[in-house]
Amino acid sequence: MKEILCFGDSNTYGLIPGTTSRFDRSTRWTGILESALFPNGYKIVEEGLCGRTTIFEDELRDNRRGIDMLPALLESHSPIDYVILMLGTNDCKTYYNASAGLIGKGIEKLISQIKKYDSSLDILLMSPIVLGDDVWKPEFDPEFNKNSVKTSHKLKDVYKKIADKYGCHFLAASDVSSYSTDDMEHMDASGHRHLADAILDLGLFA
Repeated sequence: MKEILCFGDSNTYGLIPGTTSRFDRSTRWTGILESALFPNGYKIVEEGLCGRTTIFEDELRDNRRGIDMLPALLESHSPIDYVILMLGTNDCKTYYNASAGLIGKGIEKLISQIKKYDSSLDILLMSPIVLGDDVWKPEFDPEFNKNSVKTSHKLKDVYKKIADKYGCHFLAASDVSSYSTDDMEHMDASGHRHLADAILDLGLFA
């Protein structure tokens, strides 16, 4: 079996919008991928973590920096045949005050770690879904602000340039999926389905 490592945040973990619960495996985009690709000899390794960033330290929650975790995960799940990378939403939080360009620098560091593990490894880089305009309101997630929303909209163009620079495949999740109005930042079940279908339509895993 070939191993596809999916490295991301709560939208890879499968957090149900507006809750602290998780969608079941058959609903998560990673699980949908595995169901479709298993007959072709692929297995999905799910490595989604709520709150995960590219390079930024969360002072309230440990082990959220992607660059601290990715090398160990690549080694522990070795051999890895493919990496799907989707991070950046949490980097938009007010606390980090990061521009889209700086978030992109974090993505580049992660890609460099993957290339160090195996320079020939194929990578699908995905820019995340955008944040809803009201995500910063108290009833949703006040860790974000209005500027966070603007930054999330800029990630697509930044990531596309990075993908071209490093020879990665690219997909903008925001082109095929969106946030649930229940919390303005996480995909609902249909969003997971749309994202999985878009990945499959790329034809990377024949």
